[in-house]
Amino acid sequence: MSRATFPRPEGAMTAVWALACWLLSLSQPLSWGEAAEGAAAPAQWLLSQPWAVLGAALGVLAAVWGLRATGRAGSLGLTGVTALAALAWLQLPPAQGAASAAAGFWLGVLGLAGLAWLGIQRCAALQGRPSDGVWAPLLFGAWVLYAWQLLTVALDVPRVLLPAPALVLEALWLHAATLGGDFVQTVLKAVLLGWALGSGLGFAVAVAIDRQPFLQRGLLPLASLSSTVPLVGVAPIAVMWFGFDWPSKVAVVVLMTFFPMLVSTLAGLQSAGRLERELMHSYAASYGRTLWSLRLPAASPFVLGALKVNATLALIGAIVAEFFGSPTLGLGFRISTESSRMNMALVWAAITVAALTGSLAYALLVRLERRVAFWHPSVRSA
Repeated sequence: MSRATFPRPEGAMTAVWALACWLLSLSQPLSWGEAAEGAAAPAQWLLSQPWAVLGAALGVLAAVWGLRATGRAGSLGLTGVTALAALAWLQLPPAQGAASAAAGFWLGVLGLAGLAWLGIQRCAALQGRPSDGVWAPLLFGAWVLYAWQLLTVALDVPRVLLPAPALVLEALWLHAATLGGDFVQTVLKAVLLGWALGSGLGFAVAVAIDRQPFLQRGLLPLASLSSTVPLVGVAPIAVMWFGFDWPSKVAVVVLMTFFPMLVSTLAGLQSAGRLERELMHSYAASYGRTLWSLRLPAASPFVLGALKVNATLALIGAIVAEFFGSPTLGLGFRISTESSRMNMALVWAAITVAALTGSLAYALLVRLERRVAFWHPSVRSA
């Protein structure tokens, strides 16, 4: 009889690496204070370091679990046990800033890194359910935040250089009212209005150029010229023309979002198939009917793509424009003012609000694209 062979599960060597790190961490001091005092008795060490014992035990369990070929339940279970080990390791004195980390602590961190990578790898391979595609990016983001918190505290990184996520969350909570006013000033007034005006103007000019091709020779060079003007040069001029409040930021955003929408809409209007256009011509369809029934549907993926790009450009443009003149409100004003005061936790809190706003806007536009342009091959494949 031939000997049965069992396939090695994916990431088995990573699990072996994590298991070795966790076992070695139990034999090494966690902080330099323990190393200076000398090795303690095993029983005394177990009583004095309950969080270390719990974290290492959970890490060993997760590593052994990772050696098996697991499916959905096993992958999610591996992630859960690893998360519990990470929370236990976060309670140790080096992770709290109460002691200097030694070899045992860093071996545990290496074990966590291996298990985190293995969990992301296993969850990324899950298929069959709509939620399966969400696990890997969520886990990756969560582990990045965890590593940020752990390393900045354990390595005693100055807050001026990089504050820990816990400090950023504290600043978000304590200054929620201030950041809310900044959000209204920057996003709801400058970004939203400028994005709508700039995109709408670019779309209208594109349709006009498509209807009257001779306009292309005059308007396209001007539009291209406007897109090459540096933002740091336009923002002070806009402040001088429209004042320090949100209208000057709207003007900057309109200038930034006009050209991408113009170019994308023109490309989309020209993407309609030749056979379809000839069919509409054989039916004696007017330009308006052809535009509404054929060319605009064909251009919808291009228009929505430009809207997604402009959403990011509008947010960046409004924030940068606030650096050159703004009332006492706005995310850009907050970043500029608090950075000069070395209050970097609040600076990062304002950056977090801007990043979450941009991500949410992009996600909403992606959902809109899937509903409007569901027929397009790029959307169907996604």
